[in-house]
Amino acid sequence: MQQTLIEKYGEARLPRYTSYPTAPSFSPTVGVGTYGDWLSGISPGTDASLYLHIPFCRSMCWYCGCHTTITQRDEPILDYIDMLRKEIGLVSERVERRLKVKHIHFGGGTPTIMQPEEFRDLTGLLRARFGLATGAEIAVEIDPRTLTAEMAEALGDAGVTRASLGVQSFDPVVQKAINRIQSEAQTQKAVTRLRAAGVGGINFDLIYGLPHQTVASCIETAKAALGMRPERFAVFGYAHIPSFKKHQRLIDERALADAAGRMEQAEAIAGTLAAAGYVRIGLDHYALPGDSLARAARRGRLRRNFQGYTTDACETLIGFGASAIGRTAEGYVQNEVPPGLYAQRIASGRLATAKGYRLTAEDRLRAEIIERLMCDFRVDLTTIAARHGVNATPLLVGNGRLAALEEDGAIDIRGGTVAVRQGHRFIIRAVAAAFDAYLDQSTRKHSKAA
Repeated sequence: MQQTLIEKYGEARLPRYTSYPTAPSFSPTVGVGTYGDWLSGISPGTDASLYLHIPFCRSMCWYCGCHTTITQRDEPILDYIDMLRKEIGLVSERVERRLKVKHIHFGGGTPTIMQPEEFRDLTGLLRARFGLATGAEIAVEIDPRTLTAEMAEALGDAGVTRASLGVQSFDPVVQKAINRIQSEAQTQKAVTRLRAAGVGGINFDLIYGLPHQTVASCIETAKAALGMRPERFAVFGYAHIPSFKKHQRLIDERALADAAGRMEQAEAIAGTLAAAGYVRIGLDHYALPGDSLARAARRGRLRRNFQGYTTDACETLIGFGASAIGRTAEGYVQNEVPPGLYAQRIASGRLATAKGYRLTAEDRLRAEIIERLMCDFRVDLTTIAARHGVNATPLLVGNGRLAALEEDGAIDIRGGTVAVRQGHRFIIRAVAAAFDAYLDQSTRKHSKAA
């Protein structure tokens, strides 16, 4: 049965559901004026998260799906950080210290591409402009190949609590095929520097489904990574979309595994991490039992946002930088994607909002259902629907995607509860998609954009 499910659902191009509705549903009808009003309407004492996007790297990894720009010069980075500081000022003027910031996340690109003093100054500005809660988590994504001792020290000085290190694969054949040469020694040195600087939480990103990757090399990479004992792992499947990300055309498609091969690689990594004592969380995360992510999963409090699985329960997210996505109680917003256009907007004294989405009551209902499925692999539709003041029956009756999954033996539907059967967690996005009211039109939009 599993082979049949892999063939039917394994290659489906479905959203990761880090938000609902997903970004293809965003529209320019939600722009600068709307976002400004939403910011001004935030209630005093609102719990919030901040996300800062740094879209620069020193070299291009051919598998990359992020919005990033390659530069060997520091000038574009310095100019961009100046715009970030201006945007922070524009936003802080509107929220007037009504936020209680509990999480800050620096993403990229490579956030640590900036100089140590620039990072210290930027985090200092955030502390000055916004009210940081006691014990606020500050996380940063890192390329171990370029992390210096001085930057590691700056991260510690700035109060960084968690670092996410890109590893992907230690197989030299795979590394050559994706243009990312990174030794185990480089990675270990980065971990050692971060630990010495007081960064207590380390996450490794691994990828399966890369060119020339095998089950054996996936296991070898996982074992090598385990030797460095990070608190968490995030294990993602490579998404090959060369029509959308042109640099992926440099990857040899003939060297990519099929759906069954990808699944075998993913489960090999999962088994290796589980055998070492890591708890499997959601679709693609793993954590030591005492880690806050594992505790949240045990208590049914796991959440999902644009960084994946998280303990972050804040409903307000303020995004800074080119392409950054944010959310308020009213809906989602996204900044201009090209750094140059983003900079023009901010330099003119305006917010950089390019598009967004105003949430409806039905969106909020479906968002909660999808999040619980992605986090727990089961959802009590009756309870959630009642909380939103509606009947759950219309969510089930006439739901063709859900009926097909049940007929295929992937899920059980009892009363108002939908649960993924044991061993079939890899189809969870297909189950979540059964409650996505915009999926078909979003898919068409994505195809046109690609």
